[in-house]
Amino acid sequence: MSSFDFEGKRIQLVEEMKLNGSIRGKAVEKAFLAVPREKFFPNEILGEAYIDHAFPIGKGQTISQPSTIAVMLEMLQVEDGNKVLEVGAGSGYVAALLSELAGKTGAVFGLELLHELHMQAAKTLAMLGYENIFLKCGDGTLGWRQQAPFDRILVSAASSSFAKPLASQLSSSGCAVAPIGNNFSQEMVLFGKRGRKIFEKARSGLFAFVPLKGKHGQEK
Repeated sequence: MSSFDFEGKRIQLVEEMKLNGSIRGKAVEKAFLAVPREKFFPNEILGEAYIDHAFPIGKGQTISQPSTIAVMLEMLQVEDGNKVLEVGAGSGYVAALLSELAGKTGAVFGLELLHELHMQAAKTLAMLGYENIFLKCGDGTLGWRQQAPFDRILVSAASSSFAKPLASQLSSSGCAVAPIGNNFSQEMVLFGKRGRKIFEKARSGLFAFVPLKGKHGQEK
């Protein structure tokens, strides 16, 4: 049994994110309140699950800062019934948030390059009872062609541009969010699609993500 008041800390963190403007809508607020972030944390840092910082989850990867995730989700505007692709699923925490936003009629497809993280995320999400999340271990920059097109695509790692295979798998009315920049600093970019062409719709803030690995990633 843990002595931490996780529910209370979760509510407090959400209120803080509403005050600082990273959470702006009811849908994202409800998603953060519904997902137990502590379940995605290593035991040794369990008590820090609701501090608004990024934390290591092994293999050189991190679980992103909650307020950063909130900014991404607010930009992405996932709707009920959407089919969503997440590149860089990591611990599975963001996939769970996306699942809450897409609802029971939607579906989330998560790609993770590292086998150990993929297996742990799958185990955690199954334990929490998520039935509309599908994970695959593989190169996220190649997307998931068999499941395309996607209404929304979220890239949870840094790259200098939006990978062409991902652009081709975005639906004509869809949108995508990705941290774009160098290995040290990125802007969050919202992309739209017109015909077969991807275009920028908005940029927000400065962030620091781990580099996107893969054939079309920051780290080849």
